[in-house]
Amino acid sequence: MKVQRTGTLIKSCGMANTYTQLYFQIVFAVKNRDALIQKAWQGQLHAYITGIVQKQGHKMMCINSMPDHIHLLIGYNHTKLLPDLMEHIKTSSNDFIKTNHLSRYKFDWQKGYGAFSYSQSQISTVAKYIENQEVHHQKKSFRAEYLELLRKFEVEYDERYVFDFFD
Repeated sequence: MKVQRTGTLIKSCGMANTYTQLYFQIVFAVKNRDALIQKAWQGQLHAYITGIVQKQGHKMMCINSMPDHIHLLIGYNHTKLLPDLMEHIKTSSNDFIKTNHLSRYKFDWQKGYGAFSYSQSQISTVAKYIENQEVHHQKKSFRAEYLELLRKFEVEYDERYVFDFFD
């Protein structure tokens, strides 16, 4: 999906004269990091998740996936809760995959996710990074990528509770 460059301001409800511009890269994985997201239906999954994000009042800036994980870049609506959005994305997309028999194997998303914030000046760079996941992962594993994001953003984490990595 190409980056949507038109108006990124998310309209705000609530307090008058409240303006926000918030961007998150969200990363989450298939349960047990199984390589179940197939190119044949990857576009359908991306479109479905984009619909969820936008119906919740956020803006999908970029989405891409590898067989075992997915990246979203969203313009975030501060009047909604990120954990609620993630619960809705995972539950609904999981049901979508099962209902449409997209995966020949049992499909589930792994618990948890990473969410990393960016400024507007970084959006183009982050979107290119997400769009180029296939090339990027020829050199670096998902585990290395994810742990690098946690370190870069100085997120404290316990190795026991980071995604189940089976390298």
